[in-house]
Amino acid sequence: MLVTLIAAARGSTVFDTRFGDDRPLDTAGWQAVERAVPTLLPLAAAELRYCSPSPCSRQTGDALGLSPLAQPALRDCDMGRWQGLTLTEVTAREPRAVDVWLADPRSAPHGGEPLLSFVSRVGRWLDTRPVEGDGRVVAVTEPSVIRATMLYALKAPPQSYWRTEVHPLSVVSLSGRPGRWSLRLG
Repeated sequence: MLVTLIAAARGSTVFDTRFGDDRPLDTAGWQAVERAVPTLLPLAAAELRYCSPSPCSRQTGDALGLSPLAQPALRDCDMGRWQGLTLTEVTAREPRAVDVWLADPRSAPHGGEPLLSFVSRVGRWLDTRPVEGDGRVVAVTEPSVIRATMLYALKAPPQSYWRTEVHPLSVVSLSGRPGRWSLRLG
């Protein structure tokens, strides 16, 4: 099975990225998707097409011709009381809590979902795709979900999550089967 993940186009600048951002695509996001269509359109041939429930993911998937089905398991990490805030804002308000959150993947000082729970949730989704053999799955989701998926697939240490960058409209593919995934580049 081949699972291809596409990072949703951004609805805000990198510096304005908010935890659990549920804003729709802005003009720059729509323009970026339009430029990416020729390259990403072939992915619409996948047997199963999904997206996270966020407006940016849904709009990106629709613009790419995927007509994706929203999957709650592909939602961004639940950031509790930090929802809607930027990292800069949270760091100014709760610097010690941010330090704990970055150092301990089991912690949830924000009252939401710990990193390890988030990675496990996304991994369960990956392992339960109902496609056999050479089947193809495509999903449009937030960069954080793609980072969590790569961490799960590679069985990488949790701190690797903070050392992985996923840019808008980047594509990551995984091949394999439940419990045995390989990152596929190129």
